[in-house]
Amino acid sequence: MSHDWYNLDELSRQLGRDRREIEKLANRGRIPGRKNAGDWQFHPMEITHWLEQEMREFTDGELAILEQTQRSAEFDNPHPVASFLRIETVQVPLDARTKRSVLESLVEVAGRSWEVWQPSKLLAAIQDREAVLSTAFDNGVAIPHPRNPQVDAIGDSLIAFGRTLSGIPFGGPNRALTDLFFLVVCRDSRTHLHVLARLGRMLQSQGFIDNLRSTENSGSAYQLICDADRQIVGWLSVMHICDRWERIESNARNTFFNA
Repeated sequence: MSHDWYNLDELSRQLGRDRREIEKLANRGRIPGRKNAGDWQFHPMEITHWLEQEMREFTDGELAILEQTQRSAEFDNPHPVASFLRIETVQVPLDARTKRSVLESLVEVAGRSWEVWQPSKLLAAIQDREAVLSTAFDNGVAIPHPRNPQVDAIGDSLIAFGRTLSGIPFGGPNRALTDLFFLVVCRDSRTHLHVLARLGRMLQSQGFIDNLRSTENSGSAYQLICDADRQIVGWLSVMHICDRWERIESNARNTFFNA
């Protein structure tokens, strides 16, 4: 099997989902794929783009599983957002009043990391992605990013954050205005999905968005984001904790009945 394509078994492992579920989605046209000699094949980049949209509706548990299945061998830090965000790549307030000026400002802020080698190319890639479909949510948050990895435009994966003083039209659902912006630029698709999944979990955390809007400066916003990332418990950690408690309870029952 070419490394350029997944078969059903490979994709089910990549997504952490049952093979029969993947096949059913493919047969119904709910997941991008094509048949070759009767066997389903899936292109990794098409799956990445599909997941970007699907994960908007994922629960915390589903996002946690996606984090684990997309964890890159080159990046094993349990706190991806805190790892790629720097104090200098946070700007509160972000002085921008239009979608274009927001993207230009975010690329400029990201450049403070000294990891942006070709800012004009990076900006064009982000704008091209926004032209396909806005990355804005209905809660006033947007996560602009390039459609494909930008290995020539950046040195290392990075995240930049900015909060405008008021909401601006950014293409959100139902014309919702946007004021919180996470720019995500990664060198590979797995890390990209890992970061998006972690951000999705953070955005679902109670009070996180409201608290982020209340931050008064870049330093407090940076600290809040990093703290929220570090408070997220990975799915494997949850399973380990549950398994540990099951063993404790089992041992306690055995001790009681054998006494």
